[in-house]
Amino acid sequence: MAEPDRIALLFATSGHSGVDRVIANLLPEFGKTGHHFDLLVIGGHGPAIPADLPPNVRVLRLPVRTKKLVFFPLLAYLIRHQPQALLTANHPLNRAALLARRLTGFPSRVTIRMGMSLSALGAEMGKRRRERLFGSMRRWYPLADAVIAPSEGVGTDLVNIAGVPPQRLHVIRNPIVNSMLREKANAALDHPWFAADAPPVILGVGSLEPRKDFATLIRAFARVHEQVACRLVILGEGSEREALDALARSLGVQDAVSLPGFDRNPYRYMRRAAVFALSSRREGASAVIVEALACGTPVVSTDCPSGPAEVLHGLTPRALVPVGDADALGDALLAMMRNPPPTEALHALTHAHASETAARAYLNALLAGTGPR
Repeated sequence: MAEPDRIALLFATSGHSGVDRVIANLLPEFGKTGHHFDLLVIGGHGPAIPADLPPNVRVLRLPVRTKKLVFFPLLAYLIRHQPQALLTANHPLNRAALLARRLTGFPSRVTIRMGMSLSALGAEMGKRRRERLFGSMRRWYPLADAVIAPSEGVGTDLVNIAGVPPQRLHVIRNPIVNSMLREKANAALDHPWFAADAPPVILGVGSLEPRKDFATLIRAFARVHEQVACRLVILGEGSEREALDALARSLGVQDAVSLPGFDRNPYRYMRRAAVFALSSRREGASAVIVEALACGTPVVSTDCPSGPAEVLHGLTPRALVPVGDADALGDALLAMMRNPPPTEALHALTHAHASETAARAYLNALLAGTGPR
């Protein structure tokens, strides 16, 4: 039976990614609306379900533990509930949603989100794998009613590579800045490295995976550490932990580098850090940059595709360095530590990322439409 005022949200995340924080910030805003939402989740995947879930959001767990097998449970959900709209947020889920809608023939609107730079992702792939992925996108993505990108660079890729009609593209900045972030940033932090009289701390946050390139950050930090007493903290977990620990030892900075793991409240670290560093090889929009700026912390980032330059336009060129250049990153970190911008200038760069603004734009993409399919 159709439920015309119900919106379905289907995600499968790591549980500690930028997309998880996007979801966590959208749900409270959706809770202020008159719509009803189904948060569809897959076993073994995030997002983490907040304890204070709004009353108009219910969680439905699909009986599957991998994105590759989501199609039939999703099909069954659509047949039973026939929601007004469905939002999905990575390629296997996007493809499954569009195929399921085609097979059911229901008028449910399908909005898909892609948060990464396709051109940068394709550059890391072999030719055959890249052609297979991009071919699948070109087949399915033009069928979506709306396509959401978190940055202009990602949006350009979706038009040029995936064939998304420009009139269906919605560039919506990630929902990041809200009262909850400010509250968490002011939470207590019991860590001796962040004491008032301790040396300054450079902070990195993200999965310990190759695309984040924390190896370059550690090399850059070693360069800074030679010139000024400071420390480096990297919050996150991933496959490169042992290699990063070994690199710090080989550079002689192991006592000044800490990898404490994933923390659900990185904002209290951000507010107390001297500089936030992003060393990624590619990003979609990089929520952590905006989060750090909102906490009043200056940022130095690689000029990777495709989001950092769009966020840091007010600090360029001093805030952007070439990808993989440890010397340039180290020099920029040192300069930013010695001459940080005013806090007001940092906050000004985050105005487009208000959670309330993003939630309204998401609902517009989900419900308003841009013309017939």
